[in-house]
Amino acid sequence: MSDRMHLLLPLFSSVLYVFGALWVRRAADLGVGVWRTTFVANVFSAVLFAPLAVLGGPGQPLAMLWQPAVLAAVLVLGQTLGFLALSRGDVTVATPVLGAKTVMVAALTVGLLGLEVPARLWVAAGLSTGAIAVLSWSGRGSGRGVRFGLGAGLAAALAFALFDVLVQKWAPAWGAGRLLPLVMALAGAGSLGMIPLFREPLARIARPAWGPLAMGSVCIAVQGILLIGTVAVYGDATAVNVVYSARSLWTVLAVWGVGHWFRNSEQGLGGRVLGRRLVGALLMTVAVVLATVGG
Repeated sequence: MSDRMHLLLPLFSSVLYVFGALWVRRAADLGVGVWRTTFVANVFSAVLFAPLAVLGGPGQPLAMLWQPAVLAAVLVLGQTLGFLALSRGDVTVATPVLGAKTVMVAALTVGLLGLEVPARLWVAAGLSTGAIAVLSWSGRGSGRGVRFGLGAGLAAALAFALFDVLVQKWAPAWGAGRLLPLVMALAGAGSLGMIPLFREPLARIARPAWGPLAMGSVCIAVQGILLIGTVAVYGDATAVNVVYSARSLWTVLAVWGVGHWFRNSEQGLGGRVLGRRLVGALLMTVAVVLATVGG
């Protein structure tokens, strides 16, 4: 039992993600915008990931700096698309769709290794497609919100899947304490390029919006430390991703039960719509388990 205790970290991470997503959506409703949200979140992540340097590692020569640079670029792309899905889409659609990342990781890993695609992966792909179909059937929900949640969420999932595969490939040679802080520092520095895209300067963010923005950024950063750090240190990527996929369920249940705490309008969609989204989240979770468990 003790050799699986590290799986409590991605479980806690999945809960933190839900609160981070709800705070980010609240900040969006208060007019923060995707670019400023992504910038602030990446700066928080760069600062909070820095202490992981104590984990150390062999490191790599300067000629290999292109690897963390590629990882940083892919991460920033994924973060931007993810925040776009959460800010302009429905949280109860975007988060379950982001769960498709694990199915994509399995497919990318199989493809990169040149192995035959197992039957369970095809079943998982079918279930995830069904989950997306259920989630897109929004009923009284916002059609625009569903489209944004699906489109941006799937694109973000693909970017995060590529990030996971590349981390698993390159982290052993670098060491977690060398690679991860460097990637986050580069992502934070690269986010400076977003400043010209700001609708207004950071100083013009309304005072009531800073609380949700800061809380969301901290939650997203800390859950990232727990998730990525667990994979880098323990290498148990399959089980870690299965446990982390619980965020799909937590999100729908959180919006249903405590969405009013965050003034989230999706709670007003009613039990029928949220019930369908819960079914979609369950289908996506089963797809993730099928894709990652078994031989």
